[in-house]
Amino acid sequence: MDMSQQAAPAVGTPPAPGGKQTDGRTVRRSPVLRLLARPEVGVFLGAVAVLVFFLAAAPSVRQGSSMATILYQSSTIGIMALPVALLMIGGEFDLSAGVAVITSALTASMLSYQLTMNVWTGVIVALVLSLAVGAFNGWMLVKTGLPSFLVTLGTFLILQGVNLAVTKLVTGNVATDDVSDMDGFGQAKAVFASSFDVGGVQVKITVVWWLVFAALATWVLLRTKYGNWIFAVGGDKESARAVGVPVTFTKISLFMLVGFGAWFVGMHQLFSFNTVQSGEGVGNELIYIAAAVIGGCLLTGGYGSAIGPVFGAFMFGMVNQGIVYAGWNPDWFKAFLGVMLLGAVLINLWVRRTATRR
Repeated sequence: MDMSQQAAPAVGTPPAPGGKQTDGRTVRRSPVLRLLARPEVGVFLGAVAVLVFFLAAAPSVRQGSSMATILYQSSTIGIMALPVALLMIGGEFDLSAGVAVITSALTASMLSYQLTMNVWTGVIVALVLSLAVGAFNGWMLVKTGLPSFLVTLGTFLILQGVNLAVTKLVTGNVATDDVSDMDGFGQAKAVFASSFDVGGVQVKITVVWWLVFAALATWVLLRTKYGNWIFAVGGDKESARAVGVPVTFTKISLFMLVGFGAWFVGMHQLFSFNTVQSGEGVGNELIYIAAAVIGGCLLTGGYGSAIGPVFGAFMFGMVNQGIVYAGWNPDWFKAFLGVMLLGAVLINLWVRRTATRR
């Protein structure tokens, strides 16, 4: 074949002037999609919608005293929902959280009253016991490899039985004795169950503690090494262990944080009502978990925030009191919560898929 008949070498088409080639991995998402990727955005929008709805449906909600009551109801849920959310981000959950609150309150009450001691002694012993229950849950989990569902279900049943049996054995009743005349009661009440005036409206101190704990939990998650460990063990604990994350310490400490939350809420209940019913607390663990899930935390772990459960708890408080202020049948409360939970999960799923879609 003649040389003149040979095909000329192919010449690539030059890129368009000013054009920038990308391979798909360097495409930057829009600010809106980045915002939607935040786990708390969906529940924030939901909380605003619920608030607007009840402001329109129940005019009494617009009063300052009504809003203070709503915030109080939200805070008693939210204080526990925060450590439960951190535990869920770490890939676990605790079914004993509800009855652990009552265990803590019963311990402080009976120890102080039966031994005629300063109530602060009972408060400190209750704290030690609550942390020990959390440490036991975490230790059983990491040593046996059992799912947290089974471990904490066992703890739930143990605490439920012990609460009732020990209270009846010690006091002869299903409730503890009144501790309002015990030494140190006034100081303890000021810390755990006092109120303060804001523009003529009485606001419970638990609202302040709730916001302080939320700010602290947010800082821990986003600004500390421990926060990175929580996300790592929740995403893939074996990979986290391979890169040096102390998985055992992180898991146990997260369960102990739930124990701390149970202690704090238990002390609030004790010093608010002066006595404790031993059969209470059953079912509250599902409310704490639901508030965290509504707040954007995944049951599979590795994803969530501390701000989301704040809005989730607010939605619970808003619905709980809003139904009363609207004059509706409160028997529908749990059904409403179920619909709200399912709707929040579906919205969060849609938001995440939208935010991660290229």
